[in-house]
Amino acid sequence: MTLAPRPAIVPVHLLTKGKIARMTVNLEEKLAELCKRKGMRLTGQRRVILKVLSESPDHPDAEELHRRVSRVAPGISIATVYRTVNTLENHGLIERHSFADGRARYEASDSEHHDHFINVETDEVIEFRCDEIERLQEKIASDHGFEIVGHRLEIYVRPKADRGQRG
Repeated sequence: MTLAPRPAIVPVHLLTKGKIARMTVNLEEKLAELCKRKGMRLTGQRRVILKVLSESPDHPDAEELHRRVSRVAPGISIATVYRTVNTLENHGLIERHSFADGRARYEASDSEHHDHFINVETDEVIEFRCDEIERLQEKIASDHGFEIVGHRLEIYVRPKADRGQRG
């Protein structure tokens, strides 16, 4: 019996390596534009929070984001972090995720589209992109008379008991 080749699943950090600085600048520009359009002040606190979040290699919740922000700007309160992530999410600059642990976690919206594996044993979130999955979703939507305007794919996983054995 011949096994079909595995689809190419690429960890997102390999796709975006070297783009964090550019992404941060783009997000800061988007934030400045948004604030101007909405008549909001572009505060140093908003800049710091967005910068820390956009440079995060993971999906921190508000408490973890506050811990990281406090290392850069100790005067920013947890209440300010909550208000800021709420504002940034409402205006599409960041995305909120609720994985199996139920905590709201955040990531910058300016990154390339990707999906998530969530390790149910460790709560680790692994970003990946698989063009075959994307094509299949487009085909299924089209076959049912739809076009995809957005989606999120979260796959809950655990390590195989014995990765070397097949059966």
